[in-house]
Amino acid sequence: HLHHEDSTFFNSTFLLLPTALHTVSLSTRAPTCTMKCTSLLNTLAIASTLYPCAAFSPSSPLSETVTQLHNDATASSPVEPPPLNPLLSKIKPSATVEVFSLVKQMEAEGASVTSLCVGEPDFAPPDCVLEAATAAMKAGQTTYTAVTGTLELRKAIAEDLKSRKGVDYNPVTEIVVGNGAKQCVYQGLLAACGAGDEVIVPAPYWPSYPEMALLVGAEPVIMETAVEDGYLINPDVLEKCLQDHPKAKVLMLCNPSNPTGGVHSTELLTQIAKVLEKYPNVVIMADEIYERLVYTEDKHTAFASLPGMRERTITVNGLSKSHAMTGFRLGYLAAPAHFAKAAATLQGQITSCASSISQAAGVA
Repeated sequence: HLHHEDSTFFNSTFLLLPTALHTVSLSTRAPTCTMKCTSLLNTLAIASTLYPCAAFSPSSPLSETVTQLHNDATASSPVEPPPLNPLLSKIKPSATVEVFSLVKQMEAEGASVTSLCVGEPDFAPPDCVLEAATAAMKAGQTTYTAVTGTLELRKAIAEDLKSRKGVDYNPVTEIVVGNGAKQCVYQGLLAACGAGDEVIVPAPYWPSYPEMALLVGAEPVIMETAVEDGYLINPDVLEKCLQDHPKAKVLMLCNPSNPTGGVHSTELLTQIAKVLEKYPNVVIMADEIYERLVYTEDKHTAFASLPGMRERTITVNGLSKSHAMTGFRLGYLAAPAHFAKAAATLQGQITSCASSISQAAGVA
């Protein structure tokens, strides 16, 4: 729709152009434009072809106005995008994801790459896992499940934790199945701490731990470990750190350790628990995703199985490392009911349930 006060523009006041997608109002005294100049010029070029007239000549007021609008638009500064959440200025991109993306790009370009950046087995999941996933799809198990996961899977997790780790959990109220252990760690932190709290992160550490602490509003406190201790937590160093940081609310305990592979023995874990008895408000985030990959004489011990530790421990585990199911995105959180309920509430507002197909495969 083009309008101009000059009667020489068109015999009719209005001209309908099939190709015009915007409304344009042009006046010799008060020119305005409600579309980008480039779109306007394109429309006018078509119009001049379909409807030749003097109004489209280079010397016409309309043509001069359009030219001025185009010049003004190209000379103006680019519009700044709306500001992002200030929290993002504190958060670094996942180093693991960045390196993994580079690996995949190099492989796509034909390079042969030996990647040590992602904790991912180089073999396929067991046949029973693949068969269960296929059967679930064919049986129509492709709908939403409960946010916390299917009861069948939660019962299987509870039975596994009891038989292998000696820890009892109620599958109805104390286990939450998530989209990978990473989500469970984040939701556990979000449930256990917040603004003004501190999270103790033993170093070397998985790069996501400090960033997750920042995401929930807490401050990460890096606690160094020593080579002479095998890069494991020294109970004396831990006690000193807790004394120096009275705001500490969570201790990240990755056992076996990512990235060192070190395993905290039962004896060492017991000493750590003794220190933590003096600090009852500190929650232990026990990331035990690598617990089946242990090659020491002293097998892995679940921290929640130690005396007095179950009620203050959030255990995170999954099937990615043990059963080569990284792409299935299936992890779980086992914790006292008040932590599990909080994590379930958060998950219900973030992602809802894990994949129903993955859950069926997890049961297998």
